[in-house]
Amino acid sequence: MSTSATAPALRKTPLNAVHRQLGAKMVDFGGWDMPVEYSGLIAEHMAVRTGVGLFDVSHMGDIQLRGPESLNAIQHICMNDASKLQVGQAQYSAMLYPQGTFVDDVIVHKLSDNDYLIVINAGTREKDFSWVKTNAQKFHCHVSDYSDYYTQLAIQGPRAEETLQKLTNVDLSTIKSYWFKWGTVCGLPNTLIARTGYTGEDGFEIYVPSDEATSKRVWEEVLEAGKEFGIVPCGLGARNTLRLEAALSLYGHEISETINVYEAGLDRFCKPEKGPFIGSEALQQVIASGGPERKLVGLEMVDRGIARDGYGVFDENARPIGTVVSGSPAPFLKKNIALAFIPKDYSAVDRQLFVQVRNTMVKAKMVPIPFYRRPKKQS
Repeated sequence: MSTSATAPALRKTPLNAVHRQLGAKMVDFGGWDMPVEYSGLIAEHMAVRTGVGLFDVSHMGDIQLRGPESLNAIQHICMNDASKLQVGQAQYSAMLYPQGTFVDDVIVHKLSDNDYLIVINAGTREKDFSWVKTNAQKFHCHVSDYSDYYTQLAIQGPRAEETLQKLTNVDLSTIKSYWFKWGTVCGLPNTLIARTGYTGEDGFEIYVPSDEATSKRVWEEVLEAGKEFGIVPCGLGARNTLRLEAALSLYGHEISETINVYEAGLDRFCKPEKGPFIGSEALQQVIASGGPERKLVGLEMVDRGIARDGYGVFDENARPIGTVVSGSPAPFLKKNIALAFIPKDYSAVDRQLFVQVRNTMVKAKMVPIPFYRRPKKQS
């Protein structure tokens, strides 16, 4: 008798049926059935850059550390200095392996002096939770996985504040970037409202109860509130092109278990002066040996052609020197752009390089990153 292994069923967010009703194109993303686009990637991308867009990011994970030594545990597990956080503040950080490479990048929120929330990536949820639980064992704190308790919505774009303000009793203008408050949203008390995001734009992420009826109601109320600003639901396709224009890292691309902090260019978030943490010793050795041998750079395609993930990068003498880790058209910039790892000796801005697109060597040049910065608000 023959047996065939069946693939595990895709996980679904509480808004899965809503996405399907809206006609979203669905894909398997890290084991999740997620919308990649609704009205079209370019339209969704441009709505976020010029108005406002709404994302379902409920597949992200939420790990809570609570107890008298929760800060000590965070300091041991994460590379940024969480002792600098005030209650109501968040910071970008990462969890590292002992060799200084990435378990995952995270956002740490300080809920109270003994209570922290770590938001983690979807595709690494189980691995991350296991990593935190194992490495927090020697500290007096309790680790909980609250990932399935919340529907997480991201409202992103220059009109995000005006959109969300219609639905909450919190004065959103008082929440600074990478800070958060608790308040009522769509009639739901004790909702976490964080001014964070992954698009290069201003925006908010809200955490509401994960039951389908509540999630659907909040989703629809946000869309209604943003109607005058041209709000559209956005999928993973636009999320990726938006973060690429802003040169924000994606696990499995710019960061992974084989890429260290200095190679990824994220050392500004790494604080060895706070004391030892997992991976700090290996990172010190990288610096002692002269720094990373390769670095992440931005490429702009000069000739026609799109640099895709995994394409080879070559110097002016057609010698292979590196690899594209993220690449696509940039809808707002109207250019084809990419992020690539190349040897540090080659990393001079405007240097001419080539990307092999199928069987053709396509001319590219190195440019500063991020490719896009949002305009400063006029006071």
